[in-house]
Amino acid sequence: MSTAAIEGDEVRTPPALEGRRSGRRSALRGLVPLAGATLVAAAGALVAVGCFLGLYLRPTSDDWCAAWKARDLGVLGITSDFYLTQNGRVANAFLSGVVYGDGLVGAKVLPTVIAVSFTVGLVLLGRHFVVFLGGRPRLLVLTACALVVQALLYFAGTRSYQVLLWAPATISHTVPSVIGLWAFLLAVRTVRDPRPGTRRAGFAAAFLTGVALGTLSEPFALVSGLLAAGVGLLCLPRFGLAPHWRPFTWCLMWCAGLLCGLAVLYSSPGARWRRAQQPDKESLLSVGELRGTYQGWLHMWDAVTGQWAYLGAAAVGVLLGLACGLRGRPAAGRREQRRAVPRRVLVAALLLPVPVVVLGSFAVALGLRSGYGPSGWTYARTWTSFLVPMELALCGYGALLGAWGGRWLTARRTSDGVLVAGAAAAGCLALASVAVLVPDVRQLTTATVARSVAWDAQDSRIRAEAARGATDVGYRPMHIGALAEPFFTGAYERDWVAACVAKWYGVERIHRG
Repeated sequence: MSTAAIEGDEVRTPPALEGRRSGRRSALRGLVPLAGATLVAAAGALVAVGCFLGLYLRPTSDDWCAAWKARDLGVLGITSDFYLTQNGRVANAFLSGVVYGDGLVGAKVLPTVIAVSFTVGLVLLGRHFVVFLGGRPRLLVLTACALVVQALLYFAGTRSYQVLLWAPATISHTVPSVIGLWAFLLAVRTVRDPRPGTRRAGFAAAFLTGVALGTLSEPFALVSGLLAAGVGLLCLPRFGLAPHWRPFTWCLMWCAGLLCGLAVLYSSPGARWRRAQQPDKESLLSVGELRGTYQGWLHMWDAVTGQWAYLGAAAVGVLLGLACGLRGRPAAGRREQRRAVPRRVLVAALLLPVPVVVLGSFAVALGLRSGYGPSGWTYARTWTSFLVPMELALCGYGALLGAWGGRWLTARRTSDGVLVAGAAAAGCLALASVAVLVPDVRQLTTATVARSVAWDAQDSRIRAEAARGATDVGYRPMHIGALAEPFFTGAYERDWVAACVAKWYGVERIHRG
């Protein structure tokens, strides 16, 4: 006789087998929250260290110029200076004036502001995604995803100090991603709201935000423009992915705002002056320049793919998907709605992040080569513009895999053990990807704190000398984060860092001390 007890036409699982399956399911229900809590503690600790290091930030490189201009010229003065004489990034200058308006206080708290706003935004984004998958949002796992993605973004790259702690870079390349995330959440709210007035306000906000971002960060404008264009085309009502024109309209307003912002930047006197300082060279679209851009792009991706820790984003996504699968299958109405979308359109929507990341990263490499020459690809702080969508895509694909795999295996009698093993493996990989960052965070902590102590001592000495009427003071360079310090060039007349340091301390010049 078979192991199943048969009564009429119904096949029942033996009590012993049912008990084992129930035990494995209970183990899975306990394992996923446990893995989430562990990752929250581990990744949260790294992010918290990064925020805490903000207290030990001291000026270097562009900090010196932004600090004295914000102090002496004010917010509107530094904005005008950027537009007329620097680069045309008026939104960038405005934020710099706000951050440095009270000395170094803004720069010290900026990492915490970024981390908190990013975490909340990612949790809300994950909540929408989980609902789309038909699951019940679990705050613990969503928070784990948000913190793991951030830990990888801040510390897995080659320029951790610049990505999170150095205000000029975070304003230009990290803050735009935070703004873009919240703009996406606004887009979701806009297209779902039934009130015409609210929708019109949302479309106007999309345009104005796009204009601001176009004058804040060119790399982010390029990547987000590609993403919005792709989403807008897929959301045309004829394709069945969206039932109305609202998503397309929002994306259109976003792209229009970005184009207007980039036009303001490109046509500004400051941008024209900056282009005039560059030597004559071939067109960016020439064969030689495109070949050089392609080589730089390959170098960028060689550095990114060489860091296996980024796989932690996919691993924590698998945990998120498994947590969705614990709630069973999505409602019938949602399944019918998905079936109404043509398969080709659905596949295109799922694969959209791939061309966006690939083409966006190439656009970033092209822009860097235009602004900084053949070595422009080494400015890794700009990679944030495509690393954020890359990590979110990895996390999303992992969640889809976890949700699909969990539901597929649930229909099989021996699946629960596989689910438990899969959850354990995903949790271990995500934890390992966080743990491998610890040595770099420790080194960053040591360098930042040690520099702050030495900098404070030197600052006190220079201020005392300036108070006694000295016009030429000694300064010892204190390098950190691969950033420029005074005397980086042999000709003092071309040493813009030294000139800004002298302005900050109110002296005529500085010499190597």
